Amino acid sequence: MAKWLTCLMFSALMIFVVVTKAGAVNYELPDLDGKTQSLDQYKGKWLIVNYWATWCGTCMKELPELITFYENNKEKDIAVVGINFETIDKNRLKQFVLDKNIPFSVLSSEPVKTTPLGPVPALPTTYIIDPQGKVVAGTIGIVTRDDLENYIKHKKG
Repeated sequence: MAKWLTCLMFSALMIFVVVTKAGAVNYELPDLDGKTQSLDQYKGKWLIVNYWATWCGTCMKELPELITFYENNKEKDIAVVGINFETIDKNRLKQFVLDKNIPFSVLSSEPVKTTPLGPVPALPTTYIIDPQGKVVAGTIGIVTRDDLENYIKHKKG
């Protein structure tokens, strides 16, 4: 693939790049069992953080791509975390995750305009965090397995 086309593809994938002071390390949310989890536990890995909701049709179209990406990379230095971004009963959310066979960690957050990673103006919104814990990119809308793998491969050099 021509270098300019590769650059164009990465530009199209990453609508906005976020520069933060703190990175992702101090972001803590409850998991499906109510235990507090921190994104700090993924430091040293590339981390894909995907904000989604059960009612979001676009999120459901994207879900198989995220699951495939996770399955293809779970033995590598890459992790995926889904953040359910809605007000929902915890038991209903747990059942939804089971029904959809979501294999990666799912955390829960009330909808807010800005998170420690950056804004979530629409769903789905995805952020990419590098192994040092810094938010390096984000996008609104569907991301594919290929988009994510190519972005990380390009950044690793």
